[in-house]
Amino acid sequence: MLPFARVTVVGLGLIGSSVARAVRARMPTVRVTGYDASAQVRETARAIDLCDDVTDTPGAAVIDADLVVLCVPVGAMGAVAAQLAADLPADAIVTDVGSCKASVVEALQAALPGTTIVPAHPVAGTEQSGPEAGFATLFNHRWCILTPPEGTDPVAIERVATFWRNLGAQIETMAPDHHDRVLAVTSHLPHLIAYTIVGTASDLEEVTRSEVIKYSAGGFRDFTRIAASDPTMWRDVFLSNREAVLDMLQRFSEDLSALQRAIRWGKGDELFDLFERTRAVRRSIVEEGQDDAAPDFGRSHE
Repeated sequence: MLPFARVTVVGLGLIGSSVARAVRARMPTVRVTGYDASAQVRETARAIDLCDDVTDTPGAAVIDADLVVLCVPVGAMGAVAAQLAADLPADAIVTDVGSCKASVVEALQAALPGTTIVPAHPVAGTEQSGPEAGFATLFNHRWCILTPPEGTDPVAIERVATFWRNLGAQIETMAPDHHDRVLAVTSHLPHLIAYTIVGTASDLEEVTRSEVIKYSAGGFRDFTRIAASDPTMWRDVFLSNREAVLDMLQRFSEDLSALQRAIRWGKGDELFDLFERTRAVRRSIVEEGQDDAAPDFGRSHE
């Protein structure tokens, strides 16, 4: 039995369009309604037949929904939820896809008092954006972390978990603040580092822009991929999860200082031990099926 019959996706970018595609591919009897604040995005969504219906207002999108999936930047969650509150059915469940959870829980509870809210974070994505960037297999074998507030109906939590399982995801449940601390080190800090490194390379006057691009090695190319992620989304992530990000950034700064000293004083054993330990982490990620072990990250050299 399907957990929901009518699903509304609010926000039709990479994640939202992937949700819509995955629902239509894996649960074809479920009716999918979409809405986006951008008229151009709505027009594109209609042109590519992304949803069964694309509405011009958020209220019209949710009026008969069983499940509403908010796929908007975390800083906009509260405002978007408030726009659809008056038309939301009393028995509808609201979830989201934001990568910060404590601030999202607070915003959604304030905007939708009395509504069943089961926040979620599918840990998946690419640097692309827009309704044409999504694909139905984005969530396959990826983790989706649920962060329901205390006292949430267990049946509602299981319905949302089943929804994400049907899209191909694996489910984990965490408290919102614990989620934010975990993701600060596994996702948010790496993005911050990538933005910084690419910005530093761009700013160096003694290295021309053409040389940075022409001689970019695999490591720098990977950083540029991360640094090409949606700027609005990541601005909101860093501001919404600032305390956990700043904590992890402080720890990283201390570790970086230790690495700097090891290089300065020629402590090769310390460098080797660090690199061996981090190499083992990479092997573990591949063994968990969270990345490809193909040489050069599967890049084509044809």
